[in-house]
Amino acid sequence: MQKFQLYILFILPFLLLTSCGYKNKRTLTSTTPVDLKQMIVSDTLRVATMYGATSYFLYRDEWMGYDYEMAQQLASNLKLNLKVTVANSESEMVQLLKERKVDLVAYHLTETKALKKNFSFVFPQNQSYQVLVQNMGAKALIDVTELVGKSVVVEANSVFHERLETLNEEVGGGIDIVVADDSLTTEDLIEKVAEKKIPYTLAYRNTGLLYKTFYKRLDCRMDVGFRQSNGWLIRAESVQLQKSIQEWEKTSDTEQFIAAISSKYWEKSPYFTQRKVKIPTGAISPYDHLFKKYAKLINWDWKLLAAVSFHESRFDSSQVSWAGAVGLMQLMPNTAFSFGLTKQNAFNPEMNIEAGVQYIKSLNLLFRKVTDKEERIKFILAGYNCGPSHIMDAMALSSKYGKNPQIWYNNVEYYLLKKSEPEFYKDPVVKYGIFRGKLTVRYVQNILDTYDKYSGRK
Repeated sequence: MQKFQLYILFILPFLLLTSCGYKNKRTLTSTTPVDLKQMIVSDTLRVATMYGATSYFLYRDEWMGYDYEMAQQLASNLKLNLKVTVANSESEMVQLLKERKVDLVAYHLTETKALKKNFSFVFPQNQSYQVLVQNMGAKALIDVTELVGKSVVVEANSVFHERLETLNEEVGGGIDIVVADDSLTTEDLIEKVAEKKIPYTLAYRNTGLLYKTFYKRLDCRMDVGFRQSNGWLIRAESVQLQKSIQEWEKTSDTEQFIAAISSKYWEKSPYFTQRKVKIPTGAISPYDHLFKKYAKLINWDWKLLAAVSFHESRFDSSQVSWAGAVGLMQLMPNTAFSFGLTKQNAFNPEMNIEAGVQYIKSLNLLFRKVTDKEERIKFILAGYNCGPSHIMDAMALSSKYGKNPQIWYNNVEYYLLKKSEPEFYKDPVVKYGIFRGKLTVRYVQNILDTYDKYSGRK
């Protein structure tokens, strides 16, 4: 008995390590890189970020953000859980990384000599350059020399602060550089400019333009710097983590995911919708009563109709897309006109929802050969997103190549994705040419996922 107890005491630590390795489908060995050991033992990827329109924010009780969603994808790829630590400043994120309290900074930090000395940049973002953020009007500045005598508010010890000091020297002095309170971020300062609480600040152009989609009077035309690279940050010695991230970036799943969410956050982030659309407590949207009223016309659950509207407009009745789609249901001009909308009433919530429902009704008729109602809904959603023509082509390809033209997943969905390849879009059964269906496929799944959430199934 005593020998057995000694055996258990001896072998137990190894069993624990082996169980951790098995859970992650990875085993710790003497050759396991130091930078991965802590993550494997803890089963966790620790990430620092900041609140922001493209990084991390809470929307309808769901955490969102480009950096957050990409970090989730990375953690999943590494078979780790994700733990997020929210910092109040860029310097605090860097300090957390330096003190080994996190493994990664998932935030678009600008590459500088000081940071590159001790850290490595990974997952590069699109390059951008600094601009002056001001309000439009006759007094808007058009040249950096006009900043002399003006007050410009920037974050302390930021790249914007450094650039402004350099710019001040270049123009011979006279710019009133105001250092913002430590609690304020660049995005906070942009909002203060939009609200006319401060006159000017500096920001990267892509961030400024994102805010301009919500604050129409913002002016981000005057550049004050050169193009700079930016990305996520890890410790310089985390060589294996860097290699893992680089491999993850190159996978087709990651490339597809980036394509799917880039426009979601960098063109018109849902972060702004929550500021504009006030949703009553306990409701899905401000228009639940209208979704309930008009969903009956198509025999749909009203929550499914609400899910369509959410992904089309984030319940913003004043929404206008880059392609001209309007209102809650984002109907294209010709479609909107076909179902009774005009320039005068297109933004009326009830009329827009009614027109959207009539369009869904027409798609239901078009896809009537799909006999299963649940399957037909997927076809309708796909047709609503990209138009029915490409879906009909994918159905024709499905029939030709032995798939079921009445089943969406792995059948018609599969050939919709194939329509981007010459072998398929040049096929005689295809009438409407090339189409890249990744966004449409994801659109269908997103709506069904949101519907499940609204229905309490997730």
